[in-house]
Amino acid sequence: MRRALASALALAALPGLALAAPFDGTYRQAAGADCADVGVEGGALKIEDGIFHGVGMECRMTQPVNVLEMDAILYTMECSNDDDVWTERVMVMSDGETDGIYMIWDGYAFRYQSCDAPDAEATGAEEGDVAEIVEDDDA
Repeated sequence: MRRALASALALAALPGLALAAPFDGTYRQAAGADCADVGVEGGALKIEDGIFHGVGMECRMTQPVNVLEMDAILYTMECSNDDDVWTERVMVMSDGETDGIYMIWDGYAFRYQSCDAPDAEATGAEEGDVAEIVEDDDA
């Protein structure tokens, strides 16, 4: 009975991990970033097996929700670093032009170019640029 319950729980977790796969990869924080240097300022970020490896932190990408009619998924990020544990929501979206991604957090949007792509100038926002999201009070 316990084995069956454990198997059922493991299978229930698989769909959530599988949805991170479209964005699995290593991404430059800025043009010329060292893609071998993951998790440090000026290096690279990585999404692998449902875990986002950021600068000095890691986040489990949980509770994925497909965004209708967009190449995007909304996640609950269960994050931690050496000192803190916190939860945030983030939307991860394909940039539509390259193999890069956008990560949209509450109030900020970041664009990252894939380390698999040539280190070239990006169109639109530069990789790793932060764009403050302006809220429309009329909405």
